[in-house]
Amino acid sequence: MAETFELLGDWEERYRHVIDLGRGLAPLGDSERCEDNRVRGCASQVWLVTESAPEGALTFRGDSDAHIVRGLIAILLHLVSGLSAVEIAGFDAAAALNRLGLAGNLSSQRTNGLAAMAERMRKDARSRISPA
Repeated sequence: MAETFELLGDWEERYRHVIDLGRGLAPLGDSERCEDNRVRGCASQVWLVTESAPEGALTFRGDSDAHIVRGLIAILLHLVSGLSAVEIAGFDAAAALNRLGLAGNLSSQRTNGLAAMAERMRKDARSRISPA
C-alpha cells in the first residue's frame, strides 16, 4: 500500500485514491449499524464489526456515512488484515499512516477519528487475548 501512495503525486491524488478505496468496502447491514458497533470519538458516523478468524487472527468490517472516512477505514482494514489479536493490540496506526504519507494531510478531526478507530480495533483485540 505504501508503494501505491508513493506513486501518487500530490495530496489531491492521494485523497481521490482514499475515496476510491472506501468505495470498495462492502456496506454493513442495517442490524450491524448499531450502538455496539459504533466508534465513539469520530465526527462522522463510523461502525466497526470485529470477528474472530482461524489461527487467532481477527477480521474487521467497517462502514461510515462519509466518503473519505470510508476510505480511511479501508486503509486500516488493509493494514491489520490477517494479523493476530496480539499483533493488532500493539498496532501503531499513527506510524502506519506516516509511512503512507497521510498523517500530515488529514484534518485534526479525521486524525482523531482514525485514532479512535485504531483504538477500538486494539481494544477488541485485547479482549480476545487469553491470559497466559
